[in-house]
Amino acid sequence: MRLLIPFFALLALPLSASDLESLSNREVGQGLREALAQGVAKAVGSLSAADGFLGNPEVKIPLPPALARAERALRNLGMGRQADELVTTMNRAAESAVAEAKPILLDGVRKMTLADAKAILTGPEDSATRYFRNSSGEAIAKKFLPKVRAATARVKLAEDYGRFAAPAVRFGLLDPKEADLDQYIAEKAVDGLFLMIAKQEKAIRADPVAQGSKLLQRVFGSLRL
Repeated sequence: MRLLIPFFALLALPLSASDLESLSNREVGQGLREALAQGVAKAVGSLSAADGFLGNPEVKIPLPPALARAERALRNLGMGRQADELVTTMNRAAESAVAEAKPILLDGVRKMTLADAKAILTGPEDSATRYFRNSSGEAIAKKFLPKVRAATARVKLAEDYGRFAAPAVRFGLLDPKEADLDQYIAEKAVDGLFLMIAKQEKAIRADPVAQGSKLLQRVFGSLRL
């Protein structure tokens, strides 16, 4: 029977460099790849569900700082509904786009070298998250952009913001990073994805027993060169 390894559960094993030498290269690579692949599916699945971003305060995407500062004025002008609509749209766009990350992350898992695997297993508590961010973060942000653009194009306040942002940047009234609303949303969506991956990785390292690592301990403890 094929063993299903929980997200980052292999990372829960108290492996040192000498422990790794007792496992074959194939075992180290295959075990970690299976764990990470299942972790990708779990993280992406939770965030791409309805309210995966909007209903989670830890990853919910707020209005860009420039709009957030003007939010009270917008509401006083009777534009509270539009502001709420934009927040909802931004987060729905992230929920829609995040599924695009799965094949990119899985490609990163497939391309993982033995050196990468050993560094993750013996490294700090966010080693796997860093690996994914470095190998896949930029590609994921680019993949998110078309989904985000399609969503924000339907919201009037997003269009109004775009018209306001360009001259505001030229006159030094707005940080260029805030000017492109779609880029802002895509980057926040990427941040949210890796935040949830990092939290899960940390939890498993901190409490491996609760994550089902006894099974892995039994399986990997029986493997020898």
